[in-house]
Order: sequence, then C-alpha cells, then structure tokens
Amino acid sequence: MSSIAFKPFHGLRRSSAVPSHTSTTTTLSKPAVKFHVSAAKTSPKLSNRNLRVAIIGGGPAGGSAAETLAKAGIETFLIERKLDNCKPCGGAIPLCMVGEFDLPLDIIDRRVTKMKMISPSNIAVDIGQTLKPHEYIGMVRREVLDAYLRDRAKENGANVINGLFLKMDMPKHWDEPYVLHYTEYDGKKGAMGAKATLEVDAVIGADGANSRVAKAINAGDYDYAIAFQERIKIPDDKMVYYENLAEMYVGDDVSPDFYGWVFPKCDHVAVGTGTVTHKNDIKKFQLATRNRAKDKILGGKIIRVEAHPIPEHPRPRRLSGRVALVGDAAGYVTKCSGEGIYFAAKSGRMCAEAIVEGSQNGKKMVDEGDLRKYLEKWDKKYWPTYKVLDVLQKVFYRSNPAREAFVEMCADEYVQKMTFDSYLYKTVAPGNPLEDLKLAVNTIGSLVRANALRKEMEKLNV
Repeated sequence: MSSIAFKPFHGLRRSSAVPSHTSTTTTLSKPAVKFHVSAAKTSPKLSNRNLRVAIIGGGPAGGSAAETLAKAGIETFLIERKLDNCKPCGGAIPLCMVGEFDLPLDIIDRRVTKMKMISPSNIAVDIGQTLKPHEYIGMVRREVLDAYLRDRAKENGANVINGLFLKMDMPKHWDEPYVLHYTEYDGKKGAMGAKATLEVDAVIGADGANSRVAKAINAGDYDYAIAFQERIKIPDDKMVYYENLAEMYVGDDVSPDFYGWVFPKCDHVAVGTGTVTHKNDIKKFQLATRNRAKDKILGGKIIRVEAHPIPEHPRPRRLSGRVALVGDAAGYVTKCSGEGIYFAAKSGRMCAEAIVEGSQNGKKMVDEGDLRKYLEKWDKKYWPTYKVLDVLQKVFYRSNPAREAFVEMCADEYVQKMTFDSYLYKTVAPGNPLEDLKLAVNTIGSLVRANALRKEMEKLNV
C-alpha cells in the first residue's frame, strides 16, 4: 500500500516524513491571482511546505477547483475514478460560461440558437427569436468538457490521480490532517488497483449525487432524480434538422415532474428524460420521449445508454470543518430546468478561491470560517434563482393542463427575452414594468384556462 504524507509539521501535528510513491508530482507555478488574498490572523503559518488540498471528483466542479488551487501555489490532488466519465446530462452550458471559464470553441459540439418547447398535446412553440447574432446555448459532451478542465488543472500543477475514493479518517484535533483512503489505478497494478492513502489539510467533495465525502461529514440526504439518456446516431439528412436546434417535451407521458429532451451533439443526438417521483418508470418515460420524437430520429441507432442520479435541492449540510461540498455533491442543480454544469464549475471555483484567500496563497492553514465564506457568497448570489425555479416547477409541472399553459407562455417574446438573458448571462435582467404587468396578467389567464381544462378532463374521466 502506498501513501502520500506530509513532511514534518510545523504548527500542526508532528509526524514522521513518508516518501511519496506517486509519480504525478509537478512543480507548481505561482502566478498572481486576481482576487484579494487575506488569511485570518489566528491561522498558523505553514513552514517548509504549502497548504495541501484534495478534490474528490473530476467533473466540472472538481476540475475548476483544482485549477484555481494549483494556480495559486497550493499543493493540489484531484482523485477521479472514471477519467472517461460520460455523465448522462443534456450537456447545455450558458454563453457566459464560455468566456468566464475560457473554454475553447472546439470543445463545443453545437451552438443552439433555436429551441422547440413541445406541449403534452404536441403543440410546438419556437423559442430563440430574441437571441442576438452572437448568442447561443453551447452543447458539450461531458467526457470532452470534463477531460479538458482536468487537463488544464494538471498543466497548472495539480496532481491528477486515477483512483476510487473509499473513505476519510477525520482529524481528532483541529491541527491534524485528513487521511484519505483510495484505490489507485495507474495501469501498472492490475485491474484491482492498489490501496493508497493521502494526508491533506482540506478536502473538497465534488463527487456527485452519491458523494462519499458528503456521507463522511454526515451532510444529510436529499431528494434526487434519475436521469436516463440514450445517445442515438441518426442519418445525416435528419441530423441537419438538429444542426442548431434542441427540443424539450413536457407531459405526463415523458415525465410526471420533469421534461424529456433531444439535444444535438457532434454527430448524434442525446435523447433523455428524468423523474424524482416515479423512478421505477424511467424506462417507460424514455420510450415515450423517443416516440414523441420518432419521426425526426427514425432510422437512428442507439450507440450508448447512460443513467445517473441528479440532486433536487441542496444538502442540509455543505460544510464541516475543513471539508466543503460543491456541484452535485452539494445539490446545486436547478429545479424546472435541471441545469447543473455551470453551477458545478462556479461552485468549485468559488470554494477554491475561498481557500486561496483564507490560506494566503497556500502559506497558512485554513479553518471552517474560511470555507464558510464560499457558502455565504454562493447563497447570496444564487439562492434566489433556485427558489424561483422551484416555484415554477411546482406551478407548471404539476399537471398536463398546467404544462399546456407553460408552453403557451413560452410563445411570448418578452418571456423568451427575459428567460434567455437570465440563462445566458446568469444575471437577472431588468424588466419593463408594463411588460411585467402584462406577463402577470397573461400568466394568471393561462393558469385559469389550465385549471378549467383540468376540471373538464376530470369530468370526462368520471
């Protein structure tokens, strides 16, 4: 069994030096960071070494956190079991993420400028007429995006370990390290891998909805959805239809509490759905989604089937000691839209920035107060978004008549502008008071009509 341990501590628990048996250690570069750096006066200064941080999970949250830490001179370890991870999400990213995270355009499969929202009765509403010429929704494959972010973290000095995180020994005193136990797979130790340990000062849990880090800190449970997706290779002439178009289907047939989707990728489409309340029926909902889109994907061949849990709300606890949760592990997926990629990457970066700031670029120890600053900033910036989308899901996804009303609303140009501006740039666009009033009246009207339709349908079912 190999281990990676601290040099003798100065200001921390003393331990005998253990030689490193990993070959991934890289000299870390230390460019100046753009945000203000200040460590607590009570934080002990580290001697003869920099702060050590482990990130468990190599998705957008883990990759973004690792890059930020490594750039600041912090000794960074990223542990990821599936380096070819293909998480079954739609793969949509907002335009602001491309610039904010400096993503190269060649990892974006499609630039979606048109969407069709399709009601339970198959009424289709075209969305996208308010987009400016340079605006689009990016479509990515997770295996491509995740690998890019991990590689960039590695280039900046992070140690990327192909390993399966098993458990974590908690420190018995505030100045002791966390001891991580994992199985390392480096191609030399056989398919079973080799047991290894790693001592670190802080841990970022970016290991998804089934987070073992969350379990280790008793972060509590949350409701989760099952997302099911098939990648379908369709004929070239049919792929032309989806060149810059995505489709969203709503209805009890495709999901009682979410939506079905057909999103374009590089040379195929991703067809999927999800549900919280009827997980055992997920394959039935997937079949219904395929049937709703059957004329447009006719002749297609399924090339990959994927399924994964998706959190429905933040965990009761996202921080304990020097351990913080980000991304899906923290529960950062929005209701109604199911968006998670941007929020995962953003939370990973914000958590890492809090550690950099609290440790004075890795020179001092951090404590829970330093990491809590990340949660305070996160909640202040994004909590209202989660609450609004939660309300929208409860109002418009509760029945087929309500979904018909929702699709009807989507035809309104003002609704489209406000929705796309908020999604693409992650800011609440200032509205026009008169248009806001009209929207409120139209919304009430749509809901009244939906309720009347529901009552008539109930009469027919008696």
